Amino acid sequence: MHPLLNTAVKAARHAGNLIVRYIDQIDRIDIEKKGRNDFVTEVDRAAESAIIDVIQKAYPKHAILAEESGSKPGHDFEWIIDPLDGTTNFVHGHPQFSVSIAVRRALQLEHAVVFDPLRNELFTASRGGGAHLDDRRMRVSRVLHLPDALIGTGFPFKALNHLDDWIRTFREVLLRSSGIRRAGSAALDLAYVACGRFDGFWEIGLSPWDMAAGCLLIQESGGLISDPHGQQEHLSSGNIVAGNPQIHPQLLKLVRSATH
Repeated sequence: MHPLLNTAVKAARHAGNLIVRYIDQIDRIDIEKKGRNDFVTEVDRAAESAIIDVIQKAYPKHAILAEESGSKPGHDFEWIIDPLDGTTNFVHGHPQFSVSIAVRRALQLEHAVVFDPLRNELFTASRGGGAHLDDRRMRVSRVLHLPDALIGTGFPFKALNHLDDWIRTFREVLLRSSGIRRAGSAALDLAYVACGRFDGFWEIGLSPWDMAAGCLLIQESGGLISDPHGQQEHLSSGNIVAGNPQIHPQLLKLVRSATH
C-alpha cells in the first residue's frame, strides 16, 4: 500500500472508531444546523480533527480541504476530507454513514478511502493501482441495460433551485430502471457503484468532499463518471452521473434530457 494511502486508511479508521463510540449517545450529542436539512455535530468536528491530526503528523506541509474546518494551504498534495458523510442519518441512528478521504495532486485524484465504520468495510483506491474492498479487488457491475439496473441517488436538499430538474430526472429513471435507492451518504453510494452494488448513480449539488474519494474508487473499478453534460466538471459543479461503462451513457442520456 502506498504510504499516502496507508495514512488515509489510518486516519479513516481512527475517525470511524471515534464515530462508533458515539452511536449509543446520540441523545447527548450537541447538534447544530448549518442550513436547511444540513446538520453538524460535535462528532463531525471531533472526527475531522482526528483525521487532520493523523495527516499533519505524517505530512505537515500538505494542503487540506475539509468540510467543517475549510481549507488550509500547503504544497504538492491536497487532502479532501468528509469526516462524517451522512450526518443526518447518524443523528437519527440510521446506520448509513461513512468517512471519506481523498488525496489530490495538481487537480488529479491519486488516492481514496471510504470507510463504513458500522460494517467495518474499507474501500480503497490508488490511481493506476485498482480499487479494493478490504482485501478484494473491486469491479463495477456487468449489468448491460438500464431496465435491469439498480440506481442510487440523493435529494438536492442543498440545491433546491434544481429540485424540478431532479424530480423530472427521478421520474424518467424510475420508469426505465429496476429501482432507485436513496441511502443518504453519497460517498458510500459511489463506493457501492465501484463494487457493483449499484449499477449507476446521479446527484445534484454535492461538494468535493462528498464525492472525491468515491470518484476515484469508480474510475479504478472500471466505471465512468461525468457531470450531466458529459464533461469532467463534476468536482467543480457538484453535479455527477456515474455508472458502469454500459449504464453510464444510458443514465447520462436521461439526466441530460430531463435537465433544462
